[in-house]
Amino acid sequence: MRRRTFLTTAAGTVLMFGISRSTRLRADTPPAVEKLYLSDEAWRERLTPEQYEVLRFSQTEFAGSSDLLHEYRAGTYVCAGCDLPLFKSDWKYNSRTGWPSFWRAFDEHLTTRKPIYAFRAPTEYRCARCDGHHGHIFEDGPPPTGLRYCSNGAALRFVPV
Repeated sequence: MRRRTFLTTAAGTVLMFGISRSTRLRADTPPAVEKLYLSDEAWRERLTPEQYEVLRFSQTEFAGSSDLLHEYRAGTYVCAGCDLPLFKSDWKYNSRTGWPSFWRAFDEHLTTRKPIYAFRAPTEYRCARCDGHHGHIFEDGPPPTGLRYCSNGAALRFVPV
């Protein structure tokens, strides 16, 4: 009987974690942007090889390799694939991870995907317009959100004010 109680409690905890986490990340909110569909050839012409690998095939750049890691001017970070604004420079912070990190995003400009293969794996986030991979969301960020949008710099372009 103890095993059944344990399993029921554990399943309930997992379910509660998933519900509260998806609500906090607003994964159920449909994107309010028009989709961009391009052929593979058009993406290759539009993007650098590194951007192509990151945005179209969910690759990760090497830590510390992005010039945007040390960008501190006022401006907006947009998707390198379609120029959709994703982050304000005010929302960036130094997470000391080697990738540009933000504590807030334009939620309606992102979609999220939860991995089904691993328990407590980070949630992937993608551009709502072009479906380009940008990075992952962790729950170890600063207040007020407690979130860390860990982004590949190759997936972003900085537009100064």
